Amino acid sequence: MVDKSIDGSKSFDWGRTSEDYAKFRDIYPHEFYKRIINRGLCIKGQNVLDIGTGTGVIPRNMACYGAKWIGIDISENQIQQAKLLSKNMNIAYHVLPAEKINFPDNSFDVITACQCFWYFDHAALMPKFFRMLKPNGKILVLYMAWLPFKDKIAGASEKLVLKYNPEWSGGGETMHPIIIPECYNENFELVFHEEYQLNVHFTRESWNGRMKACRGVGASLSAQDIASWEEEHMDLLSEIAPEEFDILHYAATAELKRKV
Repeated sequence: MVDKSIDGSKSFDWGRTSEDYAKFRDIYPHEFYKRIINRGLCIKGQNVLDIGTGTGVIPRNMACYGAKWIGIDISENQIQQAKLLSKNMNIAYHVLPAEKINFPDNSFDVITACQCFWYFDHAALMPKFFRMLKPNGKILVLYMAWLPFKDKIAGASEKLVLKYNPEWSGGGETMHPIIIPECYNENFELVFHEEYQLNVHFTRESWNGRMKACRGVGASLSAQDIASWEEEHMDLLSEIAPEEFDILHYAATAELKRKV
């Protein structure tokens, strides 16, 4: 990655943490998906492209609502996990950078991007989205993050990540709307956005796994530093957290409509 606003340009690779990602980052509550369905998106009769699909969390959890899904991701390891977890589900996956997608015109009713929208070259992507979406098609940008200033456990875990990776820029989240690059104004209209708080349930093990699978730890630290961080994190959790607990998060949605 070359965006200097992300971890001070420090490199990371989601493929390094794919097994933990697959095990510990499928955490979106039912309410998260229900709000999408209530918008009439990703439902039966629609073709949906999920960019930056990772281990296929969004397609796998929403396939039951009847849409036909394609997921793409730049990481071969992520797509491998997605295929394993999607066995016997009618979801197509491709190892492909988002900027190189080239599906036919008017292919999709919806394009989704969850936890990944800021990683892309939008000047290159926006015209492709416009071309590949059907008239009045939608881009759905999704995000969920813990709130470290409101949740004591999340705040303490985040401080430990920063101890090992001071350049990590993924911390310090507060509740705010998703920022959409200005280039989308040419061909898309923001028709809906919402931000809401929700609790996500964890055990010490699953919260440790969730934090380990974040960009600041598993995707970027050395194996030795990951092991040291994990040992220290589990000790920390044994001191400050019960065996099971909720972490306060917020979720955000931005829905853009293709101009005809």
